[in-house]
Amino acid sequence: MSIQLTEGVNLHVLPSKKYKTVRIVAKFCAPLNKKNITKRALISSLIETNSKKYPTQTALRSELSHLYGASFGTAVSKKGTFHILTVSLNVVNEKYLTMGDSVLSEAIAFLKEVIFHPNVLNGHFDEETFEREKENMVNYYDSIADDKQSYASLELQKLFFEDKGQQTPSIGTKQDLADLTATSLYEYYQEMLLNDQVDLYVLGDVNENEIAEKFKEFPFKVRKKLAQTAFYSEPPIEEVILKTERQEITQAKFNLGYGTDVFYHQANYYAGQVFNGLFGGFPHSKLFTNVREKESLAYYASSSLDTFRGMLIVQTGIDSQKMEQVKEIVTLQLKEIQSGNFTDEAINQTKEMLKNQLLQSEDNSGAIIERIYANQLAKGEVISLEDWLANIDKVTEEDIIDVANHVKLKAAFFLSGEVK
Repeated sequence: MSIQLTEGVNLHVLPSKKYKTVRIVAKFCAPLNKKNITKRALISSLIETNSKKYPTQTALRSELSHLYGASFGTAVSKKGTFHILTVSLNVVNEKYLTMGDSVLSEAIAFLKEVIFHPNVLNGHFDEETFEREKENMVNYYDSIADDKQSYASLELQKLFFEDKGQQTPSIGTKQDLADLTATSLYEYYQEMLLNDQVDLYVLGDVNENEIAEKFKEFPFKVRKKLAQTAFYSEPPIEEVILKTERQEITQAKFNLGYGTDVFYHQANYYAGQVFNGLFGGFPHSKLFTNVREKESLAYYASSSLDTFRGMLIVQTGIDSQKMEQVKEIVTLQLKEIQSGNFTDEAINQTKEMLKNQLLQSEDNSGAIIERIYANQLAKGEVISLEDWLANIDKVTEEDIIDVANHVKLKAAFFLSGEVK
């Protein structure tokens, strides 16, 4: 059941007897804009930490304990042209409790509290909480620079995309964080509550009408629906961008970014999934077996698809001296698939692994909500598990070759261990 609580705010109740818990998720979605990404990341930290009613982290955690150990958290992410702030709450289904407590009602009230009544005084976020969470984010940004594969991935993103919002990680930047104040951030939060498109999900063994009545009490105002497409396409380029950076590291990182025409649940989406599995997505893939195993050119080599931005990413960990060899052999693996040099056995193995991944995700209520939400952002019909599996099975050798021939290298970032 999906109902519109008000314009731009939708509630999706997904009854299921499969789980002993009830998962409640609120997703706040706004057009991707570099100037707001860091604000949204810091807000997610603040509302996860405390609220007006629970002004300390201890008080908030105590309430979660009272809710029979409910798990609560926030996160930020990017999907194509959108930035999404997610608030999640997972509680035990009260049907399994002997006390007859109204855990679900209390959990929804808790969610309402943290969203609409943050820890605010005189028009600004609590200064102590604000400064602490700001410092935590600085430490987090610094830790990303220390994680060399994460660092290399973000540097590749900067090379691949021209748009500043696409270049910026979903958690924002240290530079933008420095400009934020407790007052300016609260002003933005009020704008966010008024303007973001909101999707609320409740998945579990619940009564749809009872849930709907509870959420009708949330004081969301009417807002404009997001009209833009979720998909971001980077314009093609004539020349590949290659950047090299040198640091004192033991293992070099060489990441490649390719443009594709594979977008979430569009016509060639399933063929794209099979192609990626054959290319570098699984242990039997060409990158894994040839770059890593046979030639011993890489400590690891894998590929992944971003189907909201039409991007294929290859990540490798290598010896600094072997970058040219690795580039050649990665290029060769793509050419092999483009020319149809792969077996029916490899196709079938890839399809089985993709289907197993999907079937395993059915055990995770959070993964189910993410899949439904991605579908809604892509403005597609919610696809049943059976149809998804059938679409994977339908992929032909020709479909895979066609996808591969639309994959074009756009940018590469080499983090070398050789310091000159």
